[in-house]
Amino acid sequence: MVRAIQVTKGGDNGDGTTGPRFVDVSDDELGEGDTLVEVLFSSLNFKDGLALAGNPGVVRVSPLIPGIDVVGRVIESADARFRPGTEVVLTGAGLGETRNGGYADRARLDGALAVVVPPQLGARRAAAIGTAGFTAAQAVLALEDRGIPDGPVAVTGASGGAGSIAVALLAAAGREVVAVTGSPDAHDWLRELGASDFVDRTELAEAGKPLQKERWAGAVDGIGGATLHNLLAQTRHGGAVAAFGLVQSAELHTSVHPFILRGVGLLGINSVEAGADERARVWERLARDLDPALIDRLTSEITLDEVVDAGARILAGGTRGRTVVAVNATTASPVDDVVDAEPTSAPESGADA
Repeated sequence: MVRAIQVTKGGDNGDGTTGPRFVDVSDDELGEGDTLVEVLFSSLNFKDGLALAGNPGVVRVSPLIPGIDVVGRVIESADARFRPGTEVVLTGAGLGETRNGGYADRARLDGALAVVVPPQLGARRAAAIGTAGFTAAQAVLALEDRGIPDGPVAVTGASGGAGSIAVALLAAAGREVVAVTGSPDAHDWLRELGASDFVDRTELAEAGKPLQKERWAGAVDGIGGATLHNLLAQTRHGGAVAAFGLVQSAELHTSVHPFILRGVGLLGINSVEAGADERARVWERLARDLDPALIDRLTSEITLDEVVDAGARILAGGTRGRTVVAVNATTASPVDDVVDAEPTSAPESGADA
């Protein structure tokens, strides 16, 4: 049997109890997927916190095993790239939302979307990167693909999981990074990641004029709401904002002025449905540009038994950096000895999640 955390939509378990609980399920109950893995690590994301609270916007099927990130060792797979023992990573793709995720001893994955863990990272660091880091890298790549002018790039939620990795990736690319954060005690730590200046998040929290003084060549935003409005209104001619979050609000009340008068771009980032080719590209960038020692500095570790309490903390804004969930961590390969660590190439199909 597989030990797992299980939640229900709305949090009502139907037996007089509410909230997440530990259950034992069979391999058959893990759901669909051509690749069965022993879960080594998962991670804790804001979306996981919502799932643990039974949020129906995240918990799309019920009951559900949460955990939107899985780093595991292959037990069996129909995918010819993976032999038993291969360590793979999969983020998003419906895990922990529409299909059972990583908060269990085992998981079933869509092998076409899984990527071999980059050997220079290893399983734990791949989990530390997880959805947050994957999304951050997508945002940075989107800004680069769009092409933005020289100048400072703002990163909101900079002390959080996605924000901190965005800071590091932008700095590694030679950009001037301004960290937007409400945590002054995180400034020294963010400077280590590459931030050169800071803005208190309250400066952007209330919606200003439709068009404001030009400040940013670009921005990475995980906050939404009035913060996103202000970023757009302050972005320079030809700049862009890559947006993926709604921590402040899912609503965006803004005007067309930044778009039609400055040619500003608003780039939506969706990590859940990234195709195989994009996943390979993102993981190659992460493995190339993220300093392993830096990943270790921004990572804390908890056990599966500690996930429920940690989920409440992340919703309350009480976490910093990345939190790894050690599921079967003692069986993970050493970083320098990853089994079948072939390049992170994607199948030619490029199938979407």
